[in-house]
Order: sequence, then C-alpha cells, then structure tokens
Amino acid sequence: MALTAGDVDLFEAARPRLEAIAYRMLGSAAEAEDAVQETFLRWRIADVERIQVPEAWLTKVLTNLCLNLLTSARARRETYVGQWLPEPLLAGDPMLGPADTAEQRESVSYAVLTLMERLSPNERAVYVLREAFDYPHQEIADILDITAAGSQQLYHRAKKHIADGKARTQVDDAVARRIVDEFLAAATSGRTEPLVKLLTQDVISIGDGGGKVPARAKAFEGAVAVAKFLRGLFQPSAAKHTAIGGVPEVYRWSSNGGPALVATIDGQVVGVMCLEITADGISAVLNQVNPDKLARATARFTASEHGEALFQA
Repeated sequence: MALTAGDVDLFEAARPRLEAIAYRMLGSAAEAEDAVQETFLRWRIADVERIQVPEAWLTKVLTNLCLNLLTSARARRETYVGQWLPEPLLAGDPMLGPADTAEQRESVSYAVLTLMERLSPNERAVYVLREAFDYPHQEIADILDITAAGSQQLYHRAKKHIADGKARTQVDDAVARRIVDEFLAAATSGRTEPLVKLLTQDVISIGDGGGKVPARAKAFEGAVAVAKFLRGLFQPSAAKHTAIGGVPEVYRWSSNGGPALVATIDGQVVGVMCLEITADGISAVLNQVNPDKLARATARFTASEHGEALFQA
C-alpha cells in the first residue's frame, strides 16, 4: 500500500528524534542517516493502517537496525587502522537531539560516546533510550523483546560502566572557556611547562586518522607526554603544511556539547579536537582527523557564522 502524504509527514516529523537516537547508538552520523533511511523504507512497505502507535513501531525498527549495525561494527573495528573515535558533531547540529537535561547533554558528549564503545549493544540501546529520551523500562523492554526487569538490569550495568570510565567532576562553561583560552596560549607558546600545568597527571590524548591521515596507533598518556605531543602539533612548519595540503586555521567551537577546537583548510574541516575538562584540569584530548568522519562537521562549519580564526597552526 502506497504511503499517503500524511504517512510521509508523520515519518518526517519523527526523523529528528530517530536520527538523534541512531547517532547516540552508533557514534556515526553517516551510519545514523543510513539507519533512519532504512527505517523509512520499511515504513513505506508496512501496513501503516494497522500500526497503532507509529512512534513505538519506528523506534523499534530503528533500534533493531542499530543493534545489527553495532554487531557488524565491532567486527570492522577489529581491523580498523589505529584508534577509533566517534564522529564529532558541531554545535547546532540537529542530530545532537534534545539537550534540556544534564542527562541528555551528557549522553551525547564526546567522552560518553567514546565510553559507550565498552557497552554491549543491548546495554547501549537501553542506556540511550532511557538516559537521553526517558523511555520507560517497559517500553524499552517491548522494543528489545526483553522483560522490564531485564531492561533495568542492563541500564544499571551500563550506568556503572559509564560512571567507572568518566572523568572527575566537570566544570561549568565559564571555567571551561577560561581553561580553553589558557590551553591555546600554552599550546602555541612553544614550551611544554605551561601545558603540563593545565593537564591532569593521567591525561590521555587519542587521535583517529582511520589510516587516511597520520595518527599515532597508541594513545599518549601522562601530562609530559601529552604536552610534548601538543607542543609539536601546534607549531607551524613547512613540512607539516606540505603533508596536510595547506595551512590550517584554528577556531574555538563546541562539539557534542563540550569545548573543542576546529581546524580548517580552505573552509574544509580537517580536524576536531575535543577537550575533556575537569576540576583537576584537562583529562583528555580527543582528536578526530579521519576525513570520512568530518564531512558533516564541514557542512555545519560552512553554514555557520564562524568569525575570524584564532591562529594558524
């Protein structure tokens, strides 16, 4: 049966929520778009008139598609070149979804998306649906074909995994902005000592180049090692400019609700550096430089008022 205009409108009204769920589930905007489009294709061939609660039906179909993708993604990541990080979304991207509560904002933070890689597919689904979209456990159980008690158990297990891996207490936006300014000054000073003072002793720096852009296969760990890496990263050099195809301009931005630096060459985003800032200092520097994961960031950057670059690296 062909969809009516009303059926299409109903799906399009649900699309932003479905995309936000899928992005949190998968950590990839491109895969999230594919999952939502596949959900639409299944909606198009369904007997829509017999579906009593379209929102529940669409969420169930999407979630199960994402579970299948997560299972295959785990196999692919065993052969992924170097470290894997989620696809960053710049401020204002509608795929970030609801941000009314602290739980919703945290569920899409770059740090938590990275930590969610430790969860089983079902744990991740329950965590996303409950934490970010406030689904009751019985509805989650119906979506995943488990019991409500099973949903609660998965949720508490996921919460514990996330809490165990989370950094210390986060700081407010004003403090974070000040620390980012201090970080920029230190990173461009050519010295390691100012950077070391801003980093926690157990700070970690991870880069995801996907085998397409040079990035260290193992993380840098510890304040001194990370500071030395950052000092070199922020120092301009002709060799580096030749290797990356130009002189990158660096902008202060927000990615996934947290402080970030965006590097562009000729208007194209070539890197997003997400900073995890705690009361003790910067605890993580997460660098996404895989071009396959920066197309959406480039589109958002181009469509936004970004002002003047802070400096050239």
